[in-house]
This record gives sequence, C-alpha cells and structure tokens, in this order.
Amino acid sequence: MTAISPDEIVQRTPPKGAVFDPIFKYLCFGAATALLASLTGIVISLGIWGWPAFHKFGFGFFTSTTWNPVTGDFGAAGPIVGTLVSSILALMFALPLAFGVAVFLVEFCPPILRRPIGVAVELLAGIPSIVYGMWGLFVFAPFFAQHIEIPVMAAAPPGTIWETLTTGIPNGDNILTASIILAIMILPFMAAVLRELFLTVPVQLRESGYGMGSTTLEVVTSITLPYVRRSAVGAVMLGLGRALGETMAVTFIIGNSHDLPTSLFGAGSTIASTIANEFNEATSDMHTAALIALGLVLFMITFTVLAIARALLGADRHA
Repeated sequence: MTAISPDEIVQRTPPKGAVFDPIFKYLCFGAATALLASLTGIVISLGIWGWPAFHKFGFGFFTSTTWNPVTGDFGAAGPIVGTLVSSILALMFALPLAFGVAVFLVEFCPPILRRPIGVAVELLAGIPSIVYGMWGLFVFAPFFAQHIEIPVMAAAPPGTIWETLTTGIPNGDNILTASIILAIMILPFMAAVLRELFLTVPVQLRESGYGMGSTTLEVVTSITLPYVRRSAVGAVMLGLGRALGETMAVTFIIGNSHDLPTSLFGAGSTIASTIANEFNEATSDMHTAALIALGLVLFMITFTVLAIARALLGADRHA
C-alpha cells in the first residue's frame, strides 16, 4: 500500500463568507459582554449612589417605617412589605386561574379554538402596564369601592379580626385592589408559560393514563403536574418576579402610603411606586440616596426570585 504524501492531500476550499465568521464571533462575544457589563454597572451604580442611605441608617433602613423627606428620616419597611404583600396576593389570585386556563387549552379546548385563545392570552401579556393602571384607576377602583369595599366594611362585625382586615378609606385605592390588578397582569404570562409546559408532556404518557380509565383530573394531577413540577414552580416564580417589579399600574391604585399595610383595604406602597412617585421631586441628596437604595433592594429581591426560577426551569431540562 502506497502512502499519500502531504503534498498530495487536496486542500479543502473554505466556504464563501468564512472570512466574516471571526467577525461574527467577536460581535456575539461583544454583545454578551456588554450585557454582563451593563448588569454589573447597574449594581455598582446603585450601590455607590445608595450608600449614603445605607451608611446613615444602617440596618434600620430595612426595619423603620418612617419616611419623612422633611426631617431626612428614611425607612424602607413600608415599601418592602407592601411589595411583598401585593405580589404574594396577586400570585394567590392569578395562579389558580392561570392553571385553569392552561389545562383548558391543553385538555378541553376544541382544536379550532385552541390557537385563537392561545394567541389572545399571549396578546394580553403584552398590554402595557399603564393601560392596566388607567383601567384600574378609572373603572375598576370605583366599581370595587361601591360594590365590594363599602358593603364588606359595613357587614364586618365591630371588634373582630374581620373588621381589622377591612378597615380603610372606601375609595378603591388600596392593597387589595392593587393586588387584583397585578393578578390580572401576570395571569396571561403565567397561563402562557404553563400551557407550553403542559404541551411538553409526551402524548404517550397522557394517552396511557386515559387508556387505563383515568379521568382528566387524574391525568392532570398524576401525570402532567408531576412531569413538569419543577418547571411549573419556575413559571410561578417568573410571574412573581414580574409582579415584584411592576410600577405604573400599582402606582395608580395602591394609595401610596409609606406606613405598613394593616388591612386589605388600607393604602400602601411598593418599592417601585415609591421611586416613581418621588424621584423627580427628591428635595435632598439623602432623599435621592434613599430612593436609589430602594432600587437596589428591589433589584436584589427580583434577582433572587428570577435566579430561583431559572434554576428550577433548568433542573427539568437536565433531569
């Protein structure tokens, strides 16, 4: 057998456009690096500009409910608690409905309606938040005050916990109304993600369940949910992350009080609504630093929630 010399090996002709491949590679690398640098820059900037507030008030910045620009005392407990309470309430309202919508689209919806309803759900997720806020302020809040808030407050027995939970000014601007609007906003997003997750369940698994005589409820609870449980939790966390950072819709109807919310019908505030209301009217450097420190707190809360969500979503892909 005769060996082939290197000179006899035919060199492969590089494809057209190969000269641009390194450029394309460096452009992609630059885009990813710019994103990471922007994220790092935002965190560092928030930390630097918010440091005067952290340095002056220390841990009390997180526990105090005093927010007084006149005296220069700033405590973030009210906005932090308002953010968590309104977001958790919104999640409690939206999750059962989102689950029901996703199951209907996957299990019960006629094929001819499945795509139009699915597209409608995705379109609802894209409506700007200020539209929800204006609708909540001019339509939902007055209706809620007249037909729900006032009758419930009148029916609450004096001296009971029910009266404590329903105390407030009956104008529709309160924690509960803001939570309902938040729930309406995150509902389409969660329903769309859950529907996509349910569609990843192999048809053979679901059909085997039906073949053994299982009902739809049994198939959903025994096959579908266990198959996507980690990713479903991740989808819920993504919805919570969006609720935590929502600004304009909440600003319109939450009442904007810096005190701790003591009832469902009481006014409150969130971190995002406080920043939106006061940043342009900050009267001192410490006021500005406190608002920027609030932004850093919101960033860390949202980042933690989304990191947990991504970890749970990725766990199913590698399982």
